[in-house]
Amino acid sequence: MKTLGARVLVAFALVMTAPLVLAGEFHSVIITSSPLTLTVNDDHFLRIWNFTQEGGTERGVVMVTINGQSANVLTASMIDAGTATAIILPTPSPTPSVPPEIINRVVVAGPAQVTVAPVSGATLFITYRKEIDEAAGTRSSTVTPTPTVTPTPTPTATP
Repeated sequence: MKTLGARVLVAFALVMTAPLVLAGEFHSVIITSSPLTLTVNDDHFLRIWNFTQEGGTERGVVMVTINGQSANVLTASMIDAGTATAIILPTPSPTPSVPPEIINRVVVAGPAQVTVAPVSGATLFITYRKEIDEAAGTRSSTVTPTPTVTPTPTPTATP
């Protein structure tokens, strides 16, 4: 009976941790009324995999602020509420007059502040992942010394 209980406990632990391992650190957020603000630290970067919008008349944007300067780096791909069409790769359009939009991706290097403001009458959906920039960590930790060349004194003849 004890081995059955141990096996069930191990199986339960595996089932509960599998989504964490498979999903990694991806985060999905639905934005309707309050803005999403993300801070990207130095030696980190942010990958935005999906940014879509359903409804509204204005486009949602991802705004990045670095050193006090801001820029819009990504606009939301519109999804048709009737057919739910937004694609990553081009496919035939469900309606000939309105082709589906391609979902773009973007990478933001830190340090930066990323903001997605809500759009009136729209639902925004974003999927992102923060990652450590391992190349930057090795770059700062390995410092190669620069050799300095000093001239060798030459003997002078004395009379």
